[in-house]
Amino acid sequence: MKKVYGTASEALDGLLFDGMTMAAGGFGLCGIPELLIDALVASGVKDITIASNNCGVDGFGLGKLLDTRQIKKMISSYVGENAEFMRQYLSGELELEFNPQGTLAERMRAGGAGIPGFYTKTGVGTVIADGKEHKDFGGETYILETGLVMDLAIVKAWKADTSGNLVFRKTARNFNVPAATCGRVCVAEVEEIVPVGSLDPDHIHLPGIYVHRIIAGQHEKRIEQRTVRSA
Repeated sequence: MKKVYGTASEALDGLLFDGMTMAAGGFGLCGIPELLIDALVASGVKDITIASNNCGVDGFGLGKLLDTRQIKKMISSYVGENAEFMRQYLSGELELEFNPQGTLAERMRAGGAGIPGFYTKTGVGTVIADGKEHKDFGGETYILETGLVMDLAIVKAWKADTSGNLVFRKTARNFNVPAATCGRVCVAEVEEIVPVGSLDPDHIHLPGIYVHRIIAGQHEKRIEQRTVRSA
């Protein structure tokens, strides 16, 4: 089975359709699949529902898909530093399903593990719990959250071998692993592709069974909030 593709557009060929659902790895601008996002912008696919911790920043990352109005709904835990995200949500142009951060990560992980739902205390007594099943365990109230299974997952890793085993670098692992597992098809972009057998099995963070297509490329790695100490 061919997994290595030449470009992001080639790797997404045949996978995109209007109204699709998608999980996107990354946290802010750390570990985001920026090449695949650019290819999504160029494709013109619209009415996408995206599950991701946030939506990048204005004009970069998933924020580019906001600028082109290709996103119908975000399933997120944080509006973040994105003024356009906030504007579209408050004006009613964009649907938003708020999830506590840990709940969102577990919904992705559960979907990837074939678990249809789980109970959590997070959100009990808040608007997050509205309309959800409540159940008591050991005298404590929990709410039912459902696992996420998306049409496509796009993620960014540091290295891959040609069979799709992925290695992430430091905090760039973030949401990428659970996002990758919950996609019916997962496309990963990496900085380097190496031959099978080159990676230490103990250092692999995501087995290739979850990854269907891979591309390698150069990345901008922009810093979201640059701070320096005074001289």
